[in-house]
Amino acid sequence: MYRLEGMDTMTVKTFNELFTQDVVNQLFPEDRADHLFDALFGDVAEGAYDIKLAFKEHRKRKLEFDLQLKQRPGKCLHCNLTYGLPKVFSRHPIINISGLVKDIEQLLNGRATCTEWELGSTKEVSSELHVIPLTISLEFEQEIY
Repeated sequence: MYRLEGMDTMTVKTFNELFTQDVVNQLFPEDRADHLFDALFGDVAEGAYDIKLAFKEHRKRKLEFDLQLKQRPGKCLHCNLTYGLPKVFSRHPIINISGLVKDIEQLLNGRATCTEWELGSTKEVSSELHVIPLTISLEFEQEIY
């Protein structure tokens, strides 16, 4: 079972309490972008952005996260560089969205099952920040709101 250091999932009352930024950083470590660029280019320094996972909200049967693409110093985050990424990220073994969703489901500790997930289209928040929405559908043993 996937366990986070210092996290007892049985005492978590809300999704906001469960998916703190510390927990999300453990689920999706910030060095994952370095591993991706090393695999793609053979050099971490070739990467134009860092990737950070952020929890947005829980809606009735969905969890909403963002993959935040933050421009690295001295690099340029072009739209044409990021708009094709949802397709790439959905399949890439280093990004491993399927594994991330399984880890999230384990944190839910039997209270819900992750039934499917989807990466949305890249959104340009600013020239230094683009986001890719990750939506996870949930099925609950008992209905919660």
